[in-house]
Amino acid sequence: MSKLYFRNALAVLVFALPVAALADTTITMSANSTLNLDTGKIVTSGGDLRWDGTNLTPQGSATAIDLPGESALYASLTKTTISAIANGLSSAAMTPGLNDLIVAETNGGNFSKIEVTTVGGGSISLKFNTFGGSTTSSGPTISAVVNNYSYIPAGFPNSGISPGSIFLIFGSGMSATPPVVALASSASPGIPKTLEGATLSVTVGSTVVQPAMYYATPGQIAAVLPSNTPTGNATITVTYNNATSNAFSFQVVPYALGLNTYFGSGSGLVLATDNATGDKITYTNSAKPGETVVLYGSGLGADTADSDTVFTSSPHAVNTPLQIYIGGVAANILYAGSSGYPGYDQIDVTIPDNVALSCYVGVVGVTGAGSSLRVSNFGSLAISASGGACNDSVFGISGTTVSSLSGQANISFGDLFVGQLIEPKSPTDNTPQTTNIASGIFEKVTGAYFTSSSTSAFSIGSCSVSEVISVSGTLPTVVGLDAGNINLAGPAGSYPLMSFSKGFYDAELPSGAITSSGGAFTFTGSGGADVGSLKTTINLPNPLLAWTNQTADATVNRAQGVQVNWTGGAPGSYVIIEGNAFDENSGASGNFTCVANQSALTFTVPGYVTSTLPAASGTLGVENVSNYSTFTAKNLDFGLAFGLSGTTINSLYQ
Repeated sequence: MSKLYFRNALAVLVFALPVAALADTTITMSANSTLNLDTGKIVTSGGDLRWDGTNLTPQGSATAIDLPGESALYASLTKTTISAIANGLSSAAMTPGLNDLIVAETNGGNFSKIEVTTVGGGSISLKFNTFGGSTTSSGPTISAVVNNYSYIPAGFPNSGISPGSIFLIFGSGMSATPPVVALASSASPGIPKTLEGATLSVTVGSTVVQPAMYYATPGQIAAVLPSNTPTGNATITVTYNNATSNAFSFQVVPYALGLNTYFGSGSGLVLATDNATGDKITYTNSAKPGETVVLYGSGLGADTADSDTVFTSSPHAVNTPLQIYIGGVAANILYAGSSGYPGYDQIDVTIPDNVALSCYVGVVGVTGAGSSLRVSNFGSLAISASGGACNDSVFGISGTTVSSLSGQANISFGDLFVGQLIEPKSPTDNTPQTTNIASGIFEKVTGAYFTSSSTSAFSIGSCSVSEVISVSGTLPTVVGLDAGNINLAGPAGSYPLMSFSKGFYDAELPSGAITSSGGAFTFTGSGGADVGSLKTTINLPNPLLAWTNQTADATVNRAQGVQVNWTGGAPGSYVIIEGNAFDENSGASGNFTCVANQSALTFTVPGYVTSTLPAASGTLGVENVSNYSTFTAKNLDFGLAFGLSGTTINSLYQ
């Protein structure tokens, strides 16, 4: 697998999957030393990576790949994203440079992300994190505190925990192991302040509060921050078995809404019900324009009229500045406040009449204003004109198909892509570099939801942001599928796609393969041991899309958003605007994606989207995506083909 293709695949996965907020380790290796990534120690035998003063070489069964200059992706990588492309790793020696990103699998079968922070004089310094390493602690330890539904980690402008909300504490050794993990009852006397031997203590200034808990396990606790908690810098400790944890710092803010989603990842389909019938909104039971639906979550702010521990049958609204955007359109809010359960909020909204109809209509909440403004996690709703199964104009699939695939334990799918990418030479050099590329991915995924990733951006007028953490669940098993020989035929010639790893195909096309006049490109597959023969055609437009205000967009005012203008592109196709900013100090890396009709020739990314990114340098990109087309092949549940032309520039987010 080429590094260019690996990088592009990784960037897509980083957008699609949740982002981890984990502790990092920094170590300096001298020449002829070996690092064990599982323990974080230099070792004399075994180990995973050996440094000889110039090269890093995987040892034993360890594998890795070096991505030059891609350290901006470091904070966004998770165990899941690395697993999805793990069969692209190899045992080959690497010659890393400053700000390179290395992805590895250890001899112990764990995944690791590595950033090269310094290199020279025969030594190399690495910042790394191994998911599932063997580091242990002698007592309770807290590693993260996040909203129970948004999972937005510290370091982002929209992070924080509000009084009266449900929040999660991640760590180890925090409680006894319950026989069965179940929610504590909020019926009188209410959820307890001591559970499975654990108690919590939150300190803000001179105020100390003791949150009650819905459940407690050694690695995860869900609790309600009391409504009388003052805002400001806070610390929390867990006491269990006569030992007290580290004091973990977090911010208490007036409002920080998290929207509940079906798959518990902070993204994807939001949990919503029809206000009249109570029926859940799903891909086969869509919401309708003008219909009132109920959204659920936590973080609307202090609820002093209701209890933080006991259910009430007559809950109250809260006086919180709030706006809900559905498909980029402001929705009318009828009620926002307690659902009756401690810390659990509900929001009754009317679906706007002029919203796009799609299986993936973006949903986001904005609370507060000025310095107290907080943007929620980004989810999606299925909306159709008459309810029932949704139909997605972008992907060309129905809610029935999506629902069917999401219910399967095993999904076999194929993606085919051809496009032209214009990217800056380096993070500090905007000199454009043009690459023509074709690729294919054929995989079988076991134990994953087809719809669990954040796909809310793929409806016209919608935007989504990726900055959440993965919290639970079994890591999906991803297996490459043999599709035989894949060939691409275009206006200037025919190009075989190479397969360096089972299920992954790519080709770096010659400079004349894709011109400004586009054309028809046909993929043909011979069929292999796992996938049958296939044939599908992608049409690139004449002329290709041109981004006309790149210079102005090199600086983005995060509070105001950013407008992009273009000419060209395929009629009836879509334009995707993507941005990323990475703060080297905090490690926060945020990504946004918005979708517009090509015919509009302009789109303004709202300020509530760009404000979620850290104030830092990053990139901004504009891509014209052809109409997605589906293809069929024996043993595939789903096949998707598309083409694009895209331009990316370095941008400063202020």
